Amino acid sequence: MNLNNLKPAEGSKRVRKRVARGIGSGTGKTGGRGHKGQRARSGGFHKVGFEGGQMPLQRRLPKRGFKSPASGGAEVRLSDLDRMKAEKIDLAMLKEAGIVPESAPSAKVILSGKLTRKLALTGIAVSKGARAAIEAAGGSTDAPIPQPKPKREPKPLAVTQPAGEAKGKPDESGMKAKAGEPADGAPREQAKKKKEVKTSSASPAGPEGKKGK
Repeated sequence: MNLNNLKPAEGSKRVRKRVARGIGSGTGKTGGRGHKGQRARSGGFHKVGFEGGQMPLQRRLPKRGFKSPASGGAEVRLSDLDRMKAEKIDLAMLKEAGIVPESAPSAKVILSGKLTRKLALTGIAVSKGARAAIEAAGGSTDAPIPQPKPKREPKPLAVTQPAGEAKGKPDESGMKAKAGEPADGAPREQAKKKKEVKTSSASPAGPEGKKGK
């Protein structure tokens, strides 16, 4: 093989399609654009996804949720930890070993694979099954044990009396208090006599009283 006889593989290079070069070219006259219309004109392209004014497909389909690539932590198997040579493992060591991607903000060990040696994990979350496997192998982890959430006690319901019973109940004195009636239940006549006595004592003396002076 020499430089002067190098050529591309057969079928990798195709001749460019030449449009609108006469009827004999196969794409003559209209050049593959058809007869008239917006797409047959020069500059007739509107935009990608345009459907003539109707609601385009990318807007008709429902959009739900959002998943940030940096929000979730990476999962680590027990078999991945077993392959590492270090006994004390943290998130930075997992990134250096290539077990966890550099962009992962956190990591969590799950129950997958086998762990045959003692390890000490710092700053790494563990599942319930992975914790049991690590402790069974003699290892330890500083991840806190999740506590169950306390149950909310139901609020006591306020007992409401029917409207008819509340209206029909008498007062402690046995009578309903009315405007102008004394609280001790004295009759109205005695109250009226007291008022008359007060008005007579407060009235000024007549002309006869002036003459007598």
